Amino acid sequence: MKLNAFADVCLRTLMLLGSRVETQLTTREIAEQIDIPYNHVSKAVLDLRNAGALEVTRGRLGGSRITEAGLDLSVGALLRRLDGHQDLVDCVTADGRSCPLLAGCRLRSALSRARQAFYAELDPLTVRELTSNPALVRLPFPLFS
Repeated sequence: MKLNAFADVCLRTLMLLGSRVETQLTTREIAEQIDIPYNHVSKAVLDLRNAGALEVTRGRLGGSRITEAGLDLSVGALLRRLDGHQDLVDCVTADGRSCPLLAGCRLRSALSRARQAFYAELDPLTVRELTSNPALVRLPFPLFS
């Protein structure tokens, strides 16, 4: 299973801000520190703010800070919400017709169960637990003064 790019940006943003709970960072600083383009990070910050995971202050002295709800957010629940719910296999032919094996195929349901098991494994893990390692404060994100 592979995370979509947006979920990856959201997780990196939460991990960075979660490792620096008392710090407020601008979207540009987040983008630089996680090495992701600014436009992608700004979309992630907006989505995470709307989900209640980030507190965002606008203006010259503004920035983003992780909330308690963001720290307690289940990684499985977050990824489930960010997943595009696209099937892992495309059950149509190149010309748009249904796969001729679809009626007797068990692969699609097995892959769906595997996806749910993937999320279930991540459900107990919170952002706070992801960011509790003191080494995360130093690595891999550079500190800006």
